[in-house]
Amino acid sequence: MSSIGTIGLLIALGLSLYSLVAFYLFNSNKGLKYLLSAKNAVYGTALFTTISVVAMLYALIAGDFSIEYVTQYTSLDLPIIYKLSALWAGNAGSLLFWAWILVLLAAVVTASKENKEFIPYASPIMMVVSVFFLFMINFVSQPFIQLSNVPLDGMGMNPMLQNAGMVIHPVTLYLGYVGFTVPFAFAIAALIMKNPGDQWIKLTRKWTLISWLFLTLGNLFGAQWAYVELGWGGYWAWDPVENASLMPWLTASAFLHSVMVQERKNMLKIWNMVLIIVTFGLTLFGTFLVRSGVVASVHAFGSSSLGAYFLIFTSLIILASLYLVADRINMLRQGNQFESYISKESSFLLNNLLLVGSAFSIFWGTVFPIVSEAVVGQKIAVGIPFFNQVNAPIGLAFTLLMGICPLIAWRKANFENIAKNFMWPWIIAIIGLLVIVFIGGITKPYALTAYTICVFVISSTLQDILKGVRVRKKLTGENLIVSLIRLLSKNRRRYGGYLIHMGVVMMIIGITGSNVFNSEAIKTFKPGETAVVGGYTISFKGLQQTTRDNMEVVYADLSVINNNKYMGNLQVEKVFYSKSEQPMTEPAIISTFKEDLYVLLTGWEENGSAVFKIHINPQIKWLWTGGWVIVVGVIFALWPGKGSGVGSRYIGRGEVFNGKKVS
Repeated sequence: MSSIGTIGLLIALGLSLYSLVAFYLFNSNKGLKYLLSAKNAVYGTALFTTISVVAMLYALIAGDFSIEYVTQYTSLDLPIIYKLSALWAGNAGSLLFWAWILVLLAAVVTASKENKEFIPYASPIMMVVSVFFLFMINFVSQPFIQLSNVPLDGMGMNPMLQNAGMVIHPVTLYLGYVGFTVPFAFAIAALIMKNPGDQWIKLTRKWTLISWLFLTLGNLFGAQWAYVELGWGGYWAWDPVENASLMPWLTASAFLHSVMVQERKNMLKIWNMVLIIVTFGLTLFGTFLVRSGVVASVHAFGSSSLGAYFLIFTSLIILASLYLVADRINMLRQGNQFESYISKESSFLLNNLLLVGSAFSIFWGTVFPIVSEAVVGQKIAVGIPFFNQVNAPIGLAFTLLMGICPLIAWRKANFENIAKNFMWPWIIAIIGLLVIVFIGGITKPYALTAYTICVFVISSTLQDILKGVRVRKKLTGENLIVSLIRLLSKNRRRYGGYLIHMGVVMMIIGITGSNVFNSEAIKTFKPGETAVVGGYTISFKGLQQTTRDNMEVVYADLSVINNNKYMGNLQVEKVFYSKSEQPMTEPAIISTFKEDLYVLLTGWEENGSAVFKIHINPQIKWLWTGGWVIVVGVIFALWPGKGSGVGSRYIGRGEVFNGKKVS
């Protein structure tokens, strides 16, 4: 398998380099045969990279310990699902996985019939990135290195990675990271072609939204993994690697909003180019953080020489891209201007500034320890309070804008329309505030602000939908249900976006509740003892021990009652893996939309008594559920058909560059 994998990667690198030469010859008017040859080289690159990936997967499953990577990340007693996920458990394997996704995407883009005009420019840009990754796995971080002395068993996988979340989280995250190569490639192709209109945006809209969705899922699954595996009762600690995946999500969110302004109003062309360049650059920068060893993180790979390569490549890509933007600046400036500060366009721009401002604050807080070490010789860490204090108000302002934007007209809003559109959402929000204070008993300022904003956003969104239903019903004579269904289906992009916003609101509710009202307690129980913690009556039955797969498990049996209602039995575990000296603590969780009961077994005594750490985490389930609502919203917006287009307000524009009309 080692020879097959190594030869496959060398051939893939050779074909990717050849594709660049062939694309260059075609673009130099050397003949159509070079375009066909370049495309075949892209397909060949994908084929031989796939062969190498299959070879590695076979080696991992079969336990071929003659390969160093297999020895480092698997063992004979490792369950097969984790043998498969070992492909992305280490530096070399994860780079191979990344390169594989990238070349497959390049092949799909190259084979597409919708973007023939852009392929000779967009495909080679994707192949430049592919060449870099293939070079890295051929000569810097090689996955198929063979051992001279073959061991009888491997070292096994890090216990923290033996979790369902770590099977799914890296895959979704990488799909999100790599997916943004497509809109980036088309944006740069548009600049090279001197065609910076809307066409590249329309061609890549689905790619962008799908990539954003996978990046959303990657962050969500990562947070869930941290919640159930790291045993600290939380889900987000502003870890440098967590930040690395959040920053491109923020800039990509800004990009998805601002391209709507370019499509509808022929504005923000420079801004959109810069946003997609920054988003792609941040995906590479995140890879640098994870693989360089410059930051300490439970999520990061070990220190290696990869960091310098990624930093240089990322810098070159960004500088070259920004040079193209500067060179085409006059073309990008052509278009409409803002007519009023109070308009939907302005609210989109403010939305963008907030998202980018949040990304910049996270970037600065993440790199500050690196900068401080370079300047004063000492790493000065930036703590969680900094990130919370900066990003919490930005997040609330962004959420508020989600409610304001549907109420403001395009171009220029007048006072009469603003007063009319805002009246009911504000009335409902004020009523919601009173209910929260006098019935919910909530008085903490941050929570009051967050919940009131959420009520406002929900009411403004529903008002806009109901307004559309009433107009349609009046025009068509349909009943309310039919009008609603047809309204939503005729503009799935718009109302899918509203559903995504509802998912974000649910996540804000979950984040607010779990951060403002969480509590914890440490309790020691003797067998048969019962105690009340946070309104829960918890009874400890005793400790048990069992064997499961490649682990020994000590677990505590608990029964839980809340408000005289039996909530179920919990098994709280301390897991001892055969290949690790450090045991893992597996929490037991009872989850409702009100709160989570989160219990950890921290230790025990010879007499059978056990010590538990108990967290009460309000509204966590809103966070996870909101994530799935976002998924539904994206699927709804992308579902093929007339309703997934730009919408009725879009007017096709003819822009002329170099004598060529571009729609």
